[in-house]
Amino acid sequence: MDPLKGTTEPSWEFEQGPIRPPSEAYSLLIRVTRNCPWNRCTFCPVYKAVKFSRRTVGDVKKDIDLVFRQVETLRQLADRSGRIPQDKIKGLAEKLEPGEWQAFTAAFNWFCAGGLKSVFLQDADTLIIKPHDLVDILVHLKQRFPEVERITSYARSHTIVQKKDADLKAIREAGLNRLHIGLESGSDEVLARVRKGSTREIHIQAGRKVKNAGFELSEYYMPGLGGRELSEVHALESAAALNLIDPDFIRIRTLAIPGGAPLHQEYNDGRFTKCTDIMTAGELLTFIENLDGITSIVRSDHILNLFEDLEGTLPRDRERMVGLLRTFLEMGPRRQSMYQVGRRLGILSRISDMEDPGRMALVEQSCRAMRITPDNVDEITDEMMKRYI
Repeated sequence: MDPLKGTTEPSWEFEQGPIRPPSEAYSLLIRVTRNCPWNRCTFCPVYKAVKFSRRTVGDVKKDIDLVFRQVETLRQLADRSGRIPQDKIKGLAEKLEPGEWQAFTAAFNWFCAGGLKSVFLQDADTLIIKPHDLVDILVHLKQRFPEVERITSYARSHTIVQKKDADLKAIREAGLNRLHIGLESGSDEVLARVRKGSTREIHIQAGRKVKNAGFELSEYYMPGLGGRELSEVHALESAAALNLIDPDFIRIRTLAIPGGAPLHQEYNDGRFTKCTDIMTAGELLTFIENLDGITSIVRSDHILNLFEDLEGTLPRDRERMVGLLRTFLEMGPRRQSMYQVGRRLGILSRISDMEDPGRMALVEQSCRAMRITPDNVDEITDEMMKRYI
């Protein structure tokens, strides 16, 4: 069997994959495929040495049904305010069969935190399955949980461009209403260098197809992915590609290089030169300044990003975002390094937090304890960032 097409395994057990977008923190996770059909991106540590496979439609439906039964039980235990007494939760948990625990946890978290409003289909490229199979799963999901308002998934541009427009619209009408695509870069040179398995033109075609089919579209941009050598072209060509797509959301995911990513070896060998935080901020400034003629919402919703408040709706909030970046770039080296440390330690979330004397005292204390200076701050904060991957 072709390993890229994957395998289908007959045995069933409830499954959930390892990742989801931060915006899906309160969503129910339903695993449709396992792992990634491409799995060659050098910056990604996930799924390496693990085969891709499709789950059967029947198994996915069984997962949905199992969660449905758990949710129905939780509904019966809840009082009028939706709360469930601890003794009832404990009693229910003690009666669970061994194979039901993960489904119960998923149902409980979704019921209590998510309000049964959103579902995320895993893993890395749900649209790779046959369109009628995906429609079948979506219809079943909506029948079990008609109150669900948003169903989302990751998708690869390479997969989308091969889909018929009619199939995409059928999938959209069945309930899948938002897609997350890892553009990462709009530069062919950068995309080839990190073995993304896509090109600028494929990304643009896919984005337009998704929008034309009526989906909400989130595109991801990865500051730093071009390294120092390609930083400017990465920013300029990514902005230009997104200007042609006009996605609903542009989500920023700053490059980090964990040990499990193939790029880590290139970095250690000196074949990839990582941008400093100052360089990355400059790249972001170029990127934001060159987003033009679109109405996308910029989101900085990941701890890897240096600026949590680099958010807004284009074109209205462009100048505010540009001003934020310039404020950081115009700081002195010591103040810049203190912000970097404070952000990576979770003491600071945004530049305005530096006006808080209590927070800054904690940052100062941490810098002294770790002997951090402007000269070594990037080396130390790079290690901190690996915790979040």
